[in-house]
Amino acid sequence: MKLLKTFLLVGALLAASSTFAGDPDADRKALIEKIKTGIGEGNRTAKSLASEIKEFDVLLKKYEGQKTDAVAQILFTKAMLYVEVFQDVDSAIPMVKQVKKDFPDTKFGKDAERIIEVLESRREMLKVQANMAEGKTFPDFKEKDLAGKPLSIGQFKGKVVLVDFWATWCGPCVAEMPNVTKAYNKYHKTGFEVIGISLDSDRGRLDEFLKENKMPWPQFYDGNGWKNKLAQRYGVNSIPATYLIGTDGKIIAKNLRGHALEAAVGKAL
Repeated sequence: MKLLKTFLLVGALLAASSTFAGDPDADRKALIEKIKTGIGEGNRTAKSLASEIKEFDVLLKKYEGQKTDAVAQILFTKAMLYVEVFQDVDSAIPMVKQVKKDFPDTKFGKDAERIIEVLESRREMLKVQANMAEGKTFPDFKEKDLAGKPLSIGQFKGKVVLVDFWATWCGPCVAEMPNVTKAYNKYHKTGFEVIGISLDSDRGRLDEFLKENKMPWPQFYDGNGWKNKLAQRYGVNSIPATYLIGTDGKIIAKNLRGHALEAAVGKAL
């Protein structure tokens, strides 16, 4: 699950869900077009879009005193720019709180509390993901696999390990599985292990898939789908998501696909 994928999508969804008459909305849409142009030219930082950001404040000053949805949306759009383009949730949250304070009776003001909760959750997820960068130690876990046996990264100390977040209902995951199986069969005897983290909610379907596709490596499964304990712990919000961990416990690479996985495992061994 994700928040809105891009700032452009934010604008499109807002335009589709609400129609506001008057100059505030027209001015906001014109500003969005300027920002879209800037993004298209490679400007994706607060510094490179500084002049456009100032225009949000100019518009809010221009329509000061008008407590309408259209004016509230100007400030809300500014907040979403920080979230989706700058990946700066810390700066966006105070803006949404300001929407709640200054425009309490508008659509955006009434929805602000829920949005703040979502953004705070996203902030925590981004912190987790920042600690899962290449070169950093993969945080270990202690759980049990489908057979009830202890499962952790530590039990494979000195080996190369692929942690694979996936599900039987995920088309790209299923499409990639032959590559994982190929690498496993080729390098398992020389020190390569795979740990599957299944985001399935149907145990029977999972067991059948593992048997049909001859996947002998251990799997963690709790039946909670997207709320899988380890998926949430490691900030996984899209799958397939894979982490290749070296013999020293550090992340070598993320989200390797196709032959790249086999090559990276061979190099690591």
